Amino acid sequence: MKKGIIIAVALLMVFSLTTTCFAQDMGKKLTRGLANILTGWVEIPKNIYDTSVEDNVLSGLTVGLVKGVGMAIVRTGAGVYETVTFPFPIPEDFAPVLEPEFIFSE
Repeated sequence: MKKGIIIAVALLMVFSLTTTCFAQDMGKKLTRGLANILTGWVEIPKNIYDTSVEDNVLSGLTVGLVKGVGMAIVRTGAGVYETVTFPFPIPEDFAPVLEPEFIFSE
């Protein structure tokens, strides 16, 4: 009995690691949407840091903060949109609404 359960779990793990041939599908869209909902707020410190490195700390704390808040709203909104519409192939072929599709993809 235990051997059967162990074999079944091992087979389930192997089959769950396989992927489809499509670049995008509804599962990827749902995952992307949920990830963007949960990590949308990370745009704020990310943009503060990026702007500080590109310009200076004062710009990072002002311009970077504003850009971060704006992008956090956009990324979270895109995540909600993709989560709600994940069963439907819109945009065409489940393409991402935002680029980069995840905040840490750059």
